[in-house]
This record gives sequence, structure tokens and C-alpha cells, in this order.
Amino acid sequence: MIKAKEFARRRRDLMSMMGKNSIAILTAAPEKVRSKDTHFPYRQDSNFQYLTGFPEPEAVLALIPGREQGEFVLFCRDRDPKREIWDGYRAGPAGAVSDYDADDAFPIGDIDDILPGLIEGRERVYYAVGKDQAFDAHLMAWVNDIRAQARTGAVPPGEFVDLDHLVHEMRLFKSAAEISLMRKSAKIAARAHCRAMTLSKPGLYEYQLQAEIEHEFATSGASFPAYSSIVGGGVNACVLHYVENRCQLADGDLVLIDAGCELEHYASDITRTFPVNGTFSAAQKAIYEVVLAAQLAAIEAAVEGNHWDDPHLATVRVITEGLVDLGLLKGKVDDLIENKAYFDFYMHRAGHWLGMDVHDEGDYKVDHQWRLLERGMVMTVEPGIYIAPDNMQVAKRWRGIGIRIEDDIAITAKGTEVLTSGVPKTVAEIEALMAG
Repeated sequence: MIKAKEFARRRRDLMSMMGKNSIAILTAAPEKVRSKDTHFPYRQDSNFQYLTGFPEPEAVLALIPGREQGEFVLFCRDRDPKREIWDGYRAGPAGAVSDYDADDAFPIGDIDDILPGLIEGRERVYYAVGKDQAFDAHLMAWVNDIRAQARTGAVPPGEFVDLDHLVHEMRLFKSAAEISLMRKSAKIAARAHCRAMTLSKPGLYEYQLQAEIEHEFATSGASFPAYSSIVGGGVNACVLHYVENRCQLADGDLVLIDAGCELEHYASDITRTFPVNGTFSAAQKAIYEVVLAAQLAAIEAAVEGNHWDDPHLATVRVITEGLVDLGLLKGKVDDLIENKAYFDFYMHRAGHWLGMDVHDEGDYKVDHQWRLLERGMVMTVEPGIYIAPDNMQVAKRWRGIGIRIEDDIAITAKGTEVLTSGVPKTVAEIEALMAG
């Protein structure tokens, strides 16, 4: 659990980067209609959550360094007992102060009267223009009103600065509390993948394995999948973002499961590929061993001081060498890498940042150079090989095989930690678990 003092530290760190005579403004995520008068389950905007922990829609955060009456101002819905009977309890402005440590809190309906006065006189506004177009219009209207009063002494802001860049760079470096939460999220997801392996058998439908995985998430306290679960049997494993999950699993096929959960706003992301019937065929095993070797090489390269791109380059070399050894590619390895010949079989990068979002925020390059890996970063490592079912350039035994292996790793003071080590990934381990 992220405690109040950590949210406060984050706000202080952000305001120290903003400097004096500035204001940061951030809006909560809107509710989204699913159909007619029903909504999707609400999830707070990750940046808003990161800075406040406040879980409600229709809220606006203002951070004002040096403000004598308090630097953390929150606008939120007023208490409304009649609406709360239908929609659930609200914190209200009083709860925003007592439960979420706001220095000042006001009803969201009063924002037109109060926020322009907080903006007036500030030289710089930190705000993510374009994310909330309706609020963009309100903000510019307030600024234009201040400009119109310049002759009476009102001072409009002279500069708008992108808020997202600062917050995203902060989010890239996880605290001990964040890594602890991500470790718990990873353990839940690992148990879910093990559950799917033990229950797999020919004749099940992909959605039935999905249900087993998401059942484990929910019973372990993870409210949501971190993203749409992928359960691709047979040739469906060759579709990178396959989410239909409606097909029946066939004897002799592999099934690729890419699924992770969200625990207290922190994601896990695991992929495992295993035989539906519990035993790899010779062709499946051969491709699997290449992917596993590539993943282990990438994890070895994912250490503090290496560049972000180093793990990916490691996977490219191992996969290209493996494809040559198996006869799926022909030529010199270095030439094949330079010409990206592997791209027909391995068309994505080896990983991404992981955190509050499954594809988490943070720049991959700094000054046009791949950034160095540093302590506190969390990333996925997920190479794969996908051989299209209609690829007539390869022998029939290879066609339709899709394999990806993905783990979550944290760069820590003690070295690289594989957060998702609780789910097996060698051929022998997978077969043993499924046999048991």
C-alpha cells in the first residue's frame, strides 16, 4: 500500500522541479459510458492517482508551490446523500482534507470562482494540454479572462509547460513501496498462470482458461486485469494482440497466455506458452528453446549501467542464430541482423516499462540516445517467435507456431530481480507442472 507520506513526498518533489510562482493543474479521469446508462468500472488517471491517491471522478488537482494557505488544493464532488445511495460514498471536500491530506478542498461546482484566482499572478502553468479537451477550453477561457483584466492589474501566466513529462520521469523510478506492490502483483499473476497450466486440456475454450486466470486475480485481491487477457491457442498465438479468446483448444497445439493483474494501481505482465496437452512436440520444443535462450540472454543484459536497447539486441542475436540453426533463415548472422531478416518471425521489441500502466510512462531515449538502466526501473523482457500459418517459405512442421516468454524485472541495489519467477518457463518445469 502506498502511504500518505509517499504521496506527499511525490508532490513535494514535483513542486521543487516546478519552481516558485508556478501552478500545476491536473484533472481526474472521466467516467466512461459502456452502453446507454451503464459505465465501465471507474479507474483513476494514473498521474492523478500517483500524486493524490484520490479515487473519484470529477476532481481537479492544483499544486501551488509557496502558497501560504497550503500548496495542495483539490476540487471534488460535494457530499450528496441521495446520489450516494445509488453511486457510492464520496469523500467531499472535508474528506479530501481529512483522508487525502489536501491543504484546501472545494466543491467542483465552485471551480470557476476559485481556480482562476489561483492561476492569476502565476508566471508558469504546468498542464497537459490536449488530454482533456473540455477542460482545455475552460482553462483557456480563465486565462483569457485574466488577460482581459490586465489593465486593472491582473497578471496572466506567461508560459505553459507540459506537466506529463515531469510526472512521467518521476514515475519511471519506483520506490521500495512501489516495487513491493509490484512484487505482490507479480506473485498473483504467477499463481494465475500456474493455475491455467494445471487446468489446460484439449477441448477447453480459450475463454475458459481466461476465466480461471482472472478468477485467481480477483480472489487474490487484484480488482482488475492490467490489460485485456490474451489466450491464443494454435495459430491464434501468432496474432500479437489477440483478445477474442473464443476458440477451442486442440490436442497437439500450443496456447500462448499473456495476462497480468492490477493490484492497487500497479500492473504485472506475464506471458507463458505451453502445450495444451502438457507435452511439447519436437518442433514446438525447438522453437521454444530458442525463445527461452533469447529471454535469458536479455535478462542477463538488463543490468544497471547497460543501455535500454542492450536486452533487445541480445534477443535479436540469439533468435537470429537460432533461426539459422533450425534452417528457418539462411545466411550469415550479422548480415541477417543488419537486414532485419528476423523481422518476419520477431517483429516487436523485447520489452517496455512497467508500473501503474502496463506500458508505463518514461522516455526510452535521452538526447536521442538509448537511456541507461538505473535502480528503480521496472521493465518487461518478452522476446518471441511467430511463424505465420500461411508462410510457405518454411517447412510445414513449423507453420502456425507462436511462442512468447515474458517476465517482469526490477533493477535494484542488489541487482536484477525477476519479479515473476513464480511461474515455470523451462520445458521440463512446464511439463512437470502440467503432469502433476
